[in-house]
Amino acid sequence: MASEKRKMFPLVQIVGYSLAGLIGAGVAVITLKTLSPSQNFTNRTFQPPMLSLEGEFVATAVKKVGTAVVRIDTEQTIRLAPDPALNDPILRQFLGLTDADLVPQQKLQRGIGSGFITDRSGLILTNAHVVRGADKVTVTLTDGRQFRGEVRGADLLMDLAVVKINPTGQALPVAPLGDSSKVRVGDWAIAVGNPLGLNNTVTLGIISNLSRSSSQIGMPDKRLDLIQTDAAINPGNSGGPLLNKSGEVIGINTAIRAEAQGIGFAIPIDIAKAAATALADGKQVAHPYLGIHMITLTPHIARENNSAPNAPIQLPEIDGVVVLQAPPNTPAGAAGVRPGDVIVDINGQSITTAEQLQRIVESGQVNQVLQVKLRRGSQIVSLSIRIGDLQPTR
Repeated sequence: MASEKRKMFPLVQIVGYSLAGLIGAGVAVITLKTLSPSQNFTNRTFQPPMLSLEGEFVATAVKKVGTAVVRIDTEQTIRLAPDPALNDPILRQFLGLTDADLVPQQKLQRGIGSGFITDRSGLILTNAHVVRGADKVTVTLTDGRQFRGEVRGADLLMDLAVVKINPTGQALPVAPLGDSSKVRVGDWAIAVGNPLGLNNTVTLGIISNLSRSSSQIGMPDKRLDLIQTDAAINPGNSGGPLLNKSGEVIGINTAIRAEAQGIGFAIPIDIAKAAATALADGKQVAHPYLGIHMITLTPHIARENNSAPNAPIQLPEIDGVVVLQAPPNTPAGAAGVRPGDVIVDINGQSITTAEQLQRIVESGQVNQVLQVKLRRGSQIVSLSIRIGDLQPTR
């Protein structure tokens, strides 16, 4: 069995192990100390833990925000083309079909999600997947008022959208926005949605991890770091707010892992605030990228790869970022980056992890030129790579 495993493509093994380790990160393990029977408990009093001295902080936080959480109903007309095989006249005659039977049919597809009002003028934040492709958007408040919604802008890579309603002089509740940079692992997290239209759904948990890359959690089509929480996030709650214990919005509920119970994710509100202004104006959000698939390289990983008899390449036993793919139509590929290259320096800064490289690129500007040093075999290669703008395929 061991010999069979060694025949697998080593870099694929590395990717699998890396992802498994990343996905499993952030799980708190509590070890209970075993007490000796000889210990004296006569004067000890045990009480169950309390969630809060106030006891009602969840209800208070939800009351502060709840009326600003809305239900979003969408409708989309989908054209269903007939089976191309029915163009065969012999088959049509056999089935007794006429030209009228081959007219494309239409199907009305409905969707439900949540969102929350961020401005008294009627701006609403939600997920892009909630309103994607919608022909009609209806927004319902908890007091029963309904408004026609207009999708001002959506970014599929961030799964973020801005919807606008026209209150026509009516007062609107507004959700107070917090500061996600101050969120800590272990803080309370309250997920709120409005899939029922009139009543909020509320779940409670904690912040279990921060800065979880979307690629780490099996969402390669997204481009952001997420807040991880164990507060249950149901599909109808997508687009609703994630609150801190003070009732401030610290994130936007965006995803659940179907295969991992009790894990949900939210877009940090600081990221959403930065992008919402552009989306509200109908503008695109820039996404700087190089276009490489990569993993962190350590001397240990390099030795594991190099000792495999079928290793396609020999990797230097150093810290850096090894390139798995660099398609020629990407900025990195066009600049000459190759699979197997190990990136060790960008603009004079030492690079040791894939996450570090990703953040350097994302903090840069589109069209900015990066000076990159990499190891290619025993050689040091210097390349200039112009940052591109990654846009989703619609």
